[in-house]
Amino acid sequence: MPSTASAARRLQDRAVLWSIGEIRATDVVTAACDALVAGLDSPALRILAACTRAEADHDVPGLLPPALGELGLTFCTVGSPAAREAAVRALALRMLAGELTPREPASRIHRRFGHELPTAERLAELDDEYDLLELGHGDGTPGQLDADVRAEALRLLFSGLPGVR
Repeated sequence: MPSTASAARRLQDRAVLWSIGEIRATDVVTAACDALVAGLDSPALRILAACTRAEADHDVPGLLPPALGELGLTFCTVGSPAAREAAVRALALRMLAGELTPREPASRIHRRFGHELPTAERLAELDDEYDLLELGHGDGTPGQLDADVRAEALRLLFSGLPGVR
């Protein structure tokens, strides 16, 4: 069983990925269920976790903000700059946890934000490098690009910590 802290982080990440259209509302409901099982509890979280697949698309937008608020978590407004920044970090974390290959977050971030999000610019560039490599024009190897994506993901995750640059 995951700890309450990891369940809260997973719920927060799923919320932000949903807010940019990266995952479905049912994935948020599943994360809410997992949070309850891990020991987190609040009235709004229980209601969110009780949503059926048929209700999720309709009910998650209204239930998610109070559920996160009752748990002391942050709700990022759908499509906001804060949501986009948090989504980049959430995708990086999913890749580092082994849920995604290194190419996947780079590609998803590039496709969703292009070169318009300064925080994710390096990942967009790395996706371009993967494309060049596939066309036979790149200088590196897939393994080198994977390592560069992992390094950038770590930088993104730790850049907000005091004393880390």
